[in-house]
Amino acid sequence: MGSYVIRRFLQFIPVVILASIAVWAIVYAVPGSPAAALAGENATPETVAAIEERLGLNRPVIVQYFTWIGQAIHLDFGNSAINGQPVMEQLSSRIPASLQLALFAMVIGLVLAFPMGVVAAVKPRSIATKVINLYQAVALAVPTFWVGILLIIGLSVKNQVFPAISNYVSIWSDPIGAIRNTLLPALCLGIYISGIIARFITASLRDALGQDYVRTARAKGVPEGAVISRHAMRNAMLPTVTIVGLMIGEFLGGTVVTEVVFSYPGLGRMIYSGITARDYPIIQAAVLFTILAFLVINLLVDVLYAFLDPRVRLS
Repeated sequence: MGSYVIRRFLQFIPVVILASIAVWAIVYAVPGSPAAALAGENATPETVAAIEERLGLNRPVIVQYFTWIGQAIHLDFGNSAINGQPVMEQLSSRIPASLQLALFAMVIGLVLAFPMGVVAAVKPRSIATKVINLYQAVALAVPTFWVGILLIIGLSVKNQVFPAISNYVSIWSDPIGAIRNTLLPALCLGIYISGIIARFITASLRDALGQDYVRTARAKGVPEGAVISRHAMRNAMLPTVTIVGLMIGEFLGGTVVTEVVFSYPGLGRMIYSGITARDYPIIQAAVLFTILAFLVINLLVDVLYAFLDPRVRLS
Protein backbone atom coordinates (compact mmCIF):
# COMPACT_ATOMS: atom_id res chain seq x y z
CA MET A 1 0.00 0.00 0.00
CA GLY A 2 2.81 2.39 0.88
CA SER A 3 4.62 1.88 -2.42
CA TYR A 4 1.38 2.48 -4.32
CA VAL A 5 0.81 5.79 -2.51
CA ILE A 6 4.41 6.86 -3.23
CA ARG A 7 4.02 6.04 -6.93
CA ARG A 8 0.82 8.02 -7.18
CA PHE A 9 2.38 10.97 -5.36
CA LEU A 10 5.38 10.97 -7.71
CA GLN A 11 2.97 11.06 -10.66
CA PHE A 12 1.20 13.96 -8.95
CA ILE A 13 4.26 16.26 -8.92
CA PRO A 14 4.84 16.73 -12.70
CA VAL A 15 1.13 17.31 -13.21
CA VAL A 16 1.22 20.13 -10.66
CA ILE A 17 4.23 21.69 -12.40
CA LEU A 18 2.55 21.57 -15.81
CA ALA A 19 -0.65 22.96 -14.31
CA SER A 20 1.23 25.87 -12.74
CA ILE A 21 2.80 26.73 -16.10
CA ALA A 22 -0.59 26.65 -17.80
CA VAL A 23 -2.17 28.83 -15.10
CA TRP A 24 0.65 31.35 -15.19
CA ALA A 25 0.38 31.58 -18.98
CA ILE A 26 -3.24 32.73 -18.72
CA VAL A 27 -2.10 36.36 -18.92
CA TYR A 28 -0.64 35.69 -22.38
CA ALA A 29 -3.60 33.72 -23.70
CA VAL A 30 -5.84 36.74 -24.20
CA PRO A 31 -5.47 38.86 -27.35
CA GLY A 32 -3.31 41.93 -26.97
CA SER A 33 -1.21 43.06 -24.04
CA PRO A 34 -2.51 42.25 -20.53
CA ALA A 35 -1.35 45.67 -19.36
CA ALA A 36 -3.21 47.38 -22.21
CA ALA A 37 -6.36 45.41 -21.37
CA LEU A 38 -6.16 46.53 -17.75
CA ALA A 39 -5.40 50.13 -18.68
CA GLY A 40 -8.39 50.48 -20.99
CA GLU A 41 -8.91 51.55 -24.59
CA ASN A 42 -7.89 55.20 -24.19
CA ALA A 43 -4.83 54.63 -22.01
CA THR A 44 -1.58 56.37 -22.90
CA PRO A 45 1.63 54.42 -23.56
CA GLU A 46 3.01 55.76 -20.27
CA THR A 47 0.06 54.30 -18.37
CA VAL A 48 0.49 50.92 -20.05
CA ALA A 49 4.22 50.97 -19.28
CA ALA A 50 3.50 51.80 -15.62
CA ILE A 51 1.12 48.83 -15.34
CA GLU A 52 3.68 46.54 -16.96
CA GLU A 53 6.26 47.75 -14.44
CA ARG A 54 3.88 47.24 -11.51
CA LEU A 55 2.92 43.71 -12.59
CA GLY A 56 6.43 42.76 -13.70
CA LEU A 57 5.34 42.13 -17.28
CA ASN A 58 8.37 43.93 -18.72
CA ARG A 59 10.80 41.28 -17.43
CA PRO A 60 11.87 38.14 -19.34
CA VAL A 61 9.20 35.45 -19.50
CA ILE A 62 11.20 32.80 -17.64
CA VAL A 63 11.96 35.29 -14.85
CA GLN A 64 8.27 36.17 -14.59
CA TYR A 65 7.30 32.50 -14.18
CA PHE A 66 9.85 31.65 -11.52
CA THR A 67 9.04 34.83 -9.62
CA TRP A 68 5.35 34.01 -9.72
CA ILE A 69 5.72 30.34 -8.75
CA GLY A 70 8.12 31.25 -5.94
CA GLN A 71 5.56 33.65 -4.50
CA ALA A 72 2.74 31.14 -5.04
CA ILE A 73 4.61 28.50 -3.02
CA HIS A 74 4.57 30.97 -0.12
CA LEU A 75 0.84 31.63 -0.77
CA ASP A 76 1.56 35.11 -2.08
CA PHE A 77 -0.42 35.84 -5.24
CA GLY A 78 0.01 39.59 -5.04
CA ASN A 79 -2.81 42.10 -4.99
CA SER A 80 -5.92 42.35 -7.08
CA ALA A 81 -5.42 44.49 -10.17
CA ILE A 82 -8.87 46.04 -9.63
CA ASN A 83 -9.31 46.75 -5.91
CA GLY A 84 -5.71 46.36 -4.70
CA GLN A 85 -6.63 43.91 -1.95
CA PRO A 86 -4.39 40.88 -1.28
CA VAL A 87 -5.53 38.00 -3.48
CA MET A 88 -4.92 35.38 -0.79
CA GLU A 89 -7.28 37.14 1.62
CA GLN A 90 -10.05 37.12 -0.98
CA LEU A 91 -9.32 33.50 -1.89
CA SER A 92 -9.34 32.30 1.73
CA SER A 93 -12.71 33.95 2.30
CA ARG A 94 -14.26 32.16 -0.69
CA ILE A 95 -12.88 28.64 -0.17
CA PRO A 96 -15.02 27.80 2.93
CA ALA A 97 -18.14 28.93 1.07
CA SER A 98 -17.43 26.67 -1.92
CA LEU A 99 -16.46 23.78 0.39
CA GLN A 100 -19.74 24.05 2.30
CA LEU A 101 -21.74 24.23 -0.92
CA ALA A 102 -19.90 21.19 -2.33
CA LEU A 103 -20.60 19.09 0.77
CA PHE A 104 -24.27 20.10 0.90
CA ALA A 105 -24.72 19.32 -2.80
CA MET A 106 -22.97 15.96 -2.49
CA VAL A 107 -25.12 14.91 0.49
CA ILE A 108 -28.28 15.82 -1.41
CA GLY A 109 -27.05 14.04 -4.53
CA LEU A 110 -26.20 10.84 -2.63
CA VAL A 111 -29.49 10.83 -0.72
CA LEU A 112 -31.38 11.07 -4.01
CA ALA A 113 -29.15 8.75 -6.00
CA PHE A 114 -28.79 5.70 -3.74
CA PRO A 115 -32.47 4.65 -3.53
CA MET A 116 -32.97 5.29 -7.24
CA GLY A 117 -29.86 3.37 -8.22
CA VAL A 118 -30.71 0.36 -6.07
CA VAL A 119 -34.35 0.19 -7.21
CA ALA A 120 -33.39 0.51 -10.88
CA ALA A 121 -30.81 -2.27 -10.51
CA VAL A 122 -32.97 -4.69 -8.52
CA LYS A 123 -36.21 -4.13 -10.45
CA PRO A 124 -35.13 -3.14 -13.98
CA ARG A 125 -38.56 -3.67 -15.58
CA SER A 126 -40.74 -2.04 -12.94
CA ILE A 127 -42.74 1.17 -13.34
CA ALA A 128 -40.57 2.75 -10.64
CA THR A 129 -37.47 2.14 -12.78
CA LYS A 130 -39.11 3.82 -15.76
CA VAL A 131 -39.89 6.85 -13.60
CA ILE A 132 -36.30 6.86 -12.30
CA ASN A 133 -34.92 6.69 -15.85
CA LEU A 134 -37.12 9.65 -16.80
CA TYR A 135 -35.87 11.60 -13.78
CA GLN A 136 -32.25 10.87 -14.66
CA ALA A 137 -32.75 12.01 -18.24
CA VAL A 138 -34.38 15.27 -17.13
CA ALA A 139 -31.78 15.90 -14.40
CA LEU A 140 -28.94 15.55 -16.90
CA ALA A 141 -30.63 17.36 -19.79
CA VAL A 142 -31.94 20.49 -18.08
CA PRO A 143 -29.20 23.13 -17.53
CA THR A 144 -28.39 23.87 -13.90
CA PHE A 145 -28.97 27.60 -14.36
CA TRP A 146 -32.55 26.89 -15.49
CA VAL A 147 -33.14 24.62 -12.49
CA GLY A 148 -31.75 27.37 -10.28
CA ILE A 149 -34.11 29.96 -11.77
CA LEU A 150 -37.09 27.63 -11.25
CA LEU A 151 -36.08 27.03 -7.63
CA ILE A 152 -35.76 30.76 -7.02
CA ILE A 153 -39.18 31.45 -8.56
CA GLY A 154 -40.90 28.59 -6.73
CA LEU A 155 -39.27 28.70 -3.30
CA SER A 156 -38.10 32.31 -3.00
CA VAL A 157 -40.26 34.65 -5.06
CA LYS A 158 -43.67 32.98 -4.76
CA ASN A 159 -43.47 31.14 -1.45
CA GLN A 160 -40.57 33.01 0.22
CA VAL A 161 -39.29 29.87 1.93
CA PHE A 162 -35.62 30.53 1.15
CA PRO A 163 -33.76 33.75 0.28
CA ALA A 164 -33.34 34.44 -3.43
CA ILE A 165 -29.79 35.70 -2.85
CA SER A 166 -27.69 33.08 -1.06
CA ASN A 167 -25.11 34.42 1.37
CA TYR A 168 -22.42 32.35 3.03
CA VAL A 169 -23.24 31.49 6.63
CA SER A 170 -20.91 29.02 8.34
CA ILE A 171 -22.69 25.89 9.51
CA TRP A 172 -20.55 25.94 12.67
CA SER A 173 -21.76 29.38 13.73
CA ASP A 174 -25.40 29.21 12.58
CA PRO A 175 -26.63 25.80 11.31
CA ILE A 176 -30.16 27.02 10.54
CA GLY A 177 -28.90 30.08 8.68
CA ALA A 178 -26.40 27.96 6.78
CA ILE A 179 -29.13 25.58 5.63
CA ARG A 180 -31.44 28.42 4.59
CA ASN A 181 -28.75 30.16 2.54
CA THR A 182 -27.06 27.10 1.05
CA LEU A 183 -29.94 24.70 0.43
CA LEU A 184 -31.21 26.15 -2.86
CA PRO A 185 -27.87 26.22 -4.75
CA ALA A 186 -26.97 22.86 -3.18
CA LEU A 187 -30.30 21.40 -4.30
CA CYS A 188 -29.71 22.75 -7.81
CA LEU A 189 -26.36 20.95 -7.98
CA GLY A 190 -27.58 17.90 -6.07
CA ILE A 191 -30.37 17.22 -8.56
CA TYR A 192 -27.86 17.26 -11.41
CA ILE A 193 -25.27 14.97 -9.82
CA SER A 194 -27.93 12.59 -8.49
CA GLY A 195 -28.71 11.61 -12.08
CA ILE A 196 -25.03 10.85 -12.73
CA ILE A 197 -24.42 8.92 -9.50
CA ALA A 198 -27.66 6.95 -9.79
CA ARG A 199 -26.65 5.70 -13.23
CA PHE A 200 -23.27 4.55 -11.93
CA ILE A 201 -24.90 2.76 -8.98
CA THR A 202 -27.43 1.07 -11.25
CA ALA A 203 -24.87 -0.15 -13.76
CA SER A 204 -22.39 -1.33 -11.11
CA LEU A 205 -25.02 -3.06 -8.98
CA ARG A 206 -26.55 -4.85 -11.97
CA ASP A 207 -23.12 -6.15 -12.89
CA ALA A 208 -22.42 -7.25 -9.31
CA LEU A 209 -25.77 -9.05 -9.00
CA GLY A 210 -24.86 -11.19 -12.01
CA GLN A 211 -21.59 -12.46 -10.53
CA ASP A 212 -20.99 -16.02 -9.32
CA TYR A 213 -20.52 -15.10 -5.66
CA VAL A 214 -23.99 -13.54 -5.61
CA ARG A 215 -25.55 -16.66 -7.10
CA THR A 216 -23.68 -18.74 -4.51
CA ALA A 217 -25.00 -16.58 -1.68
CA ARG A 218 -28.55 -16.95 -2.98
CA ALA A 219 -28.10 -20.72 -3.34
CA LYS A 220 -27.08 -20.88 0.33
CA GLY A 221 -30.34 -19.24 1.31
CA VAL A 222 -29.00 -15.81 2.22
CA PRO A 223 -31.89 -13.28 2.32
CA GLU A 224 -32.10 -11.02 -0.73
CA GLY A 225 -31.59 -7.88 1.35
CA ALA A 226 -28.35 -9.28 2.78
CA VAL A 227 -27.21 -10.39 -0.69
CA ILE A 228 -27.58 -6.83 -1.96
CA SER A 229 -26.21 -4.96 1.07
CA ARG A 230 -23.41 -7.28 2.20
CA HIS A 231 -22.21 -8.87 -1.02
CA ALA A 232 -23.18 -6.94 -4.15
CA MET A 233 -23.20 -3.36 -2.86
CA ARG A 234 -19.60 -3.38 -1.63
CA ASN A 235 -18.20 -4.17 -5.07
CA ALA A 236 -20.75 -1.95 -6.79
CA MET A 237 -19.56 1.01 -4.73
CA LEU A 238 -16.05 1.03 -6.22
CA PRO A 239 -16.89 2.95 -9.44
CA THR A 240 -19.25 5.18 -7.43
CA VAL A 241 -16.41 6.21 -5.11
CA THR A 242 -14.47 7.43 -8.12
CA ILE A 243 -17.26 9.57 -9.56
CA VAL A 244 -18.17 11.02 -6.15
CA GLY A 245 -14.55 12.05 -5.58
CA LEU A 246 -14.29 13.66 -9.00
CA MET A 247 -17.53 15.59 -8.48
CA ILE A 248 -16.35 16.89 -5.09
CA GLY A 249 -13.10 18.02 -6.71
CA GLU A 250 -15.06 19.82 -9.40
CA PHE A 251 -17.33 21.51 -6.86
CA LEU A 252 -14.39 22.64 -4.72
CA GLY A 253 -13.19 24.61 -7.69
CA GLY A 254 -16.42 26.53 -7.66
CA THR A 255 -19.55 26.10 -9.75
CA VAL A 256 -19.53 29.29 -11.75
CA VAL A 257 -23.04 29.22 -13.25
CA THR A 258 -24.84 28.15 -10.08
CA GLU A 259 -22.99 30.61 -7.86
CA VAL A 260 -23.70 33.46 -10.26
CA VAL A 261 -27.42 32.58 -10.50
CA PHE A 262 -27.80 32.53 -6.69
CA SER A 263 -25.23 35.31 -6.09
CA TYR A 264 -23.45 32.87 -3.79
CA PRO A 265 -20.06 34.24 -2.64
CA GLY A 266 -17.99 31.20 -3.56
CA LEU A 267 -14.92 30.54 -5.63
CA GLY A 268 -16.87 30.16 -8.87
CA ARG A 269 -18.34 33.63 -8.58
CA MET A 270 -14.88 34.97 -7.77
CA ILE A 271 -13.54 33.43 -10.99
CA TYR A 272 -16.44 34.93 -12.95
CA SER A 273 -15.81 38.40 -11.50
CA GLY A 274 -12.09 38.10 -12.20
CA ILE A 275 -12.69 37.12 -15.83
CA THR A 276 -15.17 39.92 -16.50
CA ALA A 277 -12.79 42.48 -14.94
CA ARG A 278 -9.63 40.89 -16.41
CA ASP A 279 -8.18 40.69 -12.92
CA TYR A 280 -5.32 38.31 -13.76
CA PRO A 281 -3.93 37.76 -10.23
CA ILE A 282 -7.42 36.73 -9.07
CA ILE A 283 -7.90 34.41 -12.05
CA GLN A 284 -4.49 32.79 -11.62
CA ALA A 285 -4.92 32.15 -7.90
CA ALA A 286 -8.47 30.82 -8.20
CA VAL A 287 -7.74 28.56 -11.18
CA LEU A 288 -4.56 27.21 -9.56
CA PHE A 289 -6.48 26.34 -6.40
CA THR A 290 -9.18 24.68 -8.51
CA ILE A 291 -6.64 22.49 -10.27
CA LEU A 292 -4.83 21.60 -7.02
CA ALA A 293 -8.09 20.75 -5.27
CA PHE A 294 -9.12 18.49 -8.15
CA LEU A 295 -5.72 16.76 -8.23
CA VAL A 296 -5.62 16.22 -4.46
CA ILE A 297 -9.15 14.81 -4.40
CA ASN A 298 -8.26 12.56 -7.33
CA LEU A 299 -5.15 11.33 -5.47
CA LEU A 300 -7.17 10.60 -2.33
CA VAL A 301 -9.80 8.74 -4.39
CA ASP A 302 -7.10 6.57 -5.97
CA VAL A 303 -5.71 5.72 -2.53
CA LEU A 304 -9.20 4.94 -1.20
CA TYR A 305 -9.91 2.81 -4.27
CA ALA A 306 -6.71 0.85 -3.70
CA PHE A 307 -7.72 0.35 -0.05
CA LEU A 308 -11.15 -0.97 -1.04
CA ASP A 309 -9.85 -3.12 -3.91
CA PRO A 310 -6.38 -4.64 -3.23
CA ARG A 311 -6.10 -5.71 -6.88
CA VAL A 312 -5.43 -2.07 -7.84
CA ARG A 313 -2.22 -1.99 -5.77
CA LEU A 314 -0.83 -5.01 -7.64
CA SER A 315 -1.52 -3.71 -11.13
